[in-house]
Order: sequence, then structure tokens, then C-alpha cells
Amino acid sequence: MDSYKIHRIAVIQSDFTEKFGVPRQSSLVTELFSKIIFDKKYRTPNAIRELDNFSHIWLLWLFSESIDSYRWSPTIRPPRLGGNKRIGVFASRSPFRPNHIGLSSVRLEGIDEDPNYGPILTVSGADLVNGTPIIDIKPYIPYSDCHPNAIAGYAQEAPNRVLTVYIPPELKSLLGIQRTEGLRKALALDPRPQYQKSSQKVYGMSFAGYNIKFQITDDKLSVTDFSPAHGNM
Repeated sequence: MDSYKIHRIAVIQSDFTEKFGVPRQSSLVTELFSKIIFDKKYRTPNAIRELDNFSHIWLLWLFSESIDSYRWSPTIRPPRLGGNKRIGVFASRSPFRPNHIGLSSVRLEGIDEDPNYGPILTVSGADLVNGTPIIDIKPYIPYSDCHPNAIAGYAQEAPNRVLTVYIPPELKSLLGIQRTEGLRKALALDPRPQYQKSSQKVYGMSFAGYNIKFQITDDKLSVTDFSPAHGNM
């Protein structure tokens, strides 16, 4: 078993180039659209035959930004509990796990055939950083995957704190309607660490090629500044 190898099958293209600001679970912001680009070996249409008959899919992926920097720990401090209480790693979705594998349920918005990259999947609601390695894709099957009466411990309810977000008209114009709404919904979930709630601090995140600065006072988040990231427009 130690010699078993997991192969990357694809990468995701998303508007997030760093972890900060990414929704903490999939499907929280369905206005965020991403593309899945298959590696050359897996670019055959046969590999996704009949996939377009499913509305949602499971993505299995690697927490690639955590693998080299952190070792796994038997206990972690989930943000949902304020970052203070420790629970078992297998009772969490923390990236700091023995095998650094993530799982996301996303909506399959469409499949396009590209002359250079083969089939490209467009999905919405992903919680992945741009360039994240995808190691498997499976169809979401409602009769077995959905459990309406399931008990979810400390995460039984969706986050109930939603911020009012102000985005300058100039940035809205640059991002367009769809990306602006995705950014607004992501910011409304309050991307700050649970233990950082300063109204004086200016926070920054990267989104759709822009470095975005914002501050939060009470329940209002205001984008205070933005600039192209790495010279991108």
C-alpha cells in the first residue's frame, strides 16, 4: 500500500490565487465559476462520456499549498469554533491531514471541447485555489449522496453572519457582473480568521487578477483599494 501512487488528472482555473478569501466550503458561493483543465493523458472525451447527464459532481483534490509547509496533527482548531477549541483531525475538514486530500461538491455548468485542451468542465461553487491539482471526479448521486436528516455536530447550520459589502463602481466595471457578484458573496462570508476581528486592520486578497484591500466595521465590509496583480489587467 505504501507504494500506491495517486495521479493528478487535471487542474482547476479559479479567480483565487491564494487561500485567503476562498469560501471555507464548496457551494457556499455558487456565483464563483471555475474551469477544470485535464492533463494531456486524460483529455479524451471518452473519459467523461455521459457526465453531462449529471447536474453536480464531486471533486477530489490535493491541498497542494499545505503539503510542503505543515505536518499533520491529530487535533486541529477549526475556524468554525473560533480557532480556540481543539478537535480531532478526522472530525474536521482541515487541510492539515495525513494525506492532504480535499473533497468538494460543485455544480457542473457545462462541458466545452477545446482544440488544444480537449474537454473543459465549467463548474460553479468551487472552494479551490487556482492551480489546485484534481485527482478524481465522480458524479453526485442524490439518492445516495444526500442525507437530509444527517447530524453535523458543530457545523449543523450554514454560517449565519453575512456582511454588507461595498465594492467601488470602478472595480465592478473591471470585473464584470458575474465576477463582481462572486466577489461580493465571498466577502460577505467574512474571510478573516475567526480570531482576528479588528476594525482598524486593512486586509488584502487576490481575486481575478487584482489585489483587493478591504476593511470591516461592525457588519459592513468596504473595499478600500485595488490594483492589478503581477501587472495583469
